[in-house]
Amino acid sequence: MDAIETRHLTKSFGHVTAVNDISFSVKSGEIFGFLGPNGAGKSTTMMILTTLLKPTSGEAFVGGADVSREPKSVRQKIGYVQQDIAVDEYMTGRENLLLHARLSHMPNRMTESRIDEMLSLVELEQKQHEPVVGYSGGMRKRLDIAGGLLHMPDVLFLDEPTVGLDIQTRRKIWDYIRRIHSEYGVTVFLTTHYMEEADSLCDRIGIIDGGRIVAIDSPARMKDALGSEMISLEVARADSDRMLQELQNMAGMLSDIRCDYGSGAITMVASNGTGAVPKIFGAASRCGAAINAISVTRPTLDDVFLHHTGHEIRDEEDSGFSRGLELARKRRRSSGAP
Repeated sequence: MDAIETRHLTKSFGHVTAVNDISFSVKSGEIFGFLGPNGAGKSTTMMILTTLLKPTSGEAFVGGADVSREPKSVRQKIGYVQQDIAVDEYMTGRENLLLHARLSHMPNRMTESRIDEMLSLVELEQKQHEPVVGYSGGMRKRLDIAGGLLHMPDVLFLDEPTVGLDIQTRRKIWDYIRRIHSEYGVTVFLTTHYMEEADSLCDRIGIIDGGRIVAIDSPARMKDALGSEMISLEVARADSDRMLQELQNMAGMLSDIRCDYGSGAITMVASNGTGAVPKIFGAASRCGAAINAISVTRPTLDDVFLHHTGHEIRDEEDSGFSRGLELARKRRRSSGAP
């Protein structure tokens, strides 16, 4: 049985469709990531899967339980760490975990030992009796993750687990997620808009954009599917049209040729980048274009995202969920409701 399964899942807020007819599954024991920009529908999907939102249509199952019909059963199977850190600053780290234990209805006989285990996992034993107000951002996030894992869930949901953290702290959080996965065998579902995070952590990723899933596979296979190497070159804007035509004539060697007409930058995929470079210079010579710079690299998840969506990943101010809430507020104000 899959840990998570959705079938034609859709969520709309008025005229805004935040999640648009998505179907996917997550295998038990894997780390699965939703990769996409803010506003793509990642958090809305997670809120449905964690029973915090009801879908407009479609079905979703976590651990075999229907999120709409069996929300209590779903909640017993999951841990959820939201994007905003949810710890009480004026309680100690240990007191925060005690509160988690009571809210999760953990048996008293196992609470203390489980808290000790989680504090050790996230390396907060020495800070456990200090108020959280004195913790760093990374320490608070580690405590938050410990709380989500405290009651031994089958599936751990992490919504943008490292957003706002510096790169060193981010990598430390990645280490904790790997340890959680390897030591406890828990299925991890995370959302992120960090390419490196998805590439480093996830067994498989789903690229989501505009509320739709555009691709699902392992990061390695996604990159391999683009071709073995990416070639980028810069030419003068006045030369870009001629150069682009010459490159398109090399269809047997080059593919997925794109031109940024604003900068004159051209990118393409080559099965043999080293062999293609001399031929590219020959093409430039034939059309009288001057190549200012050229580079050959392996495809990255940025290239994969661009290939599937037609644009680079971006941050948007509001998610579909936030825009939906704002529409609801406007309708309520216009009706005279408080």
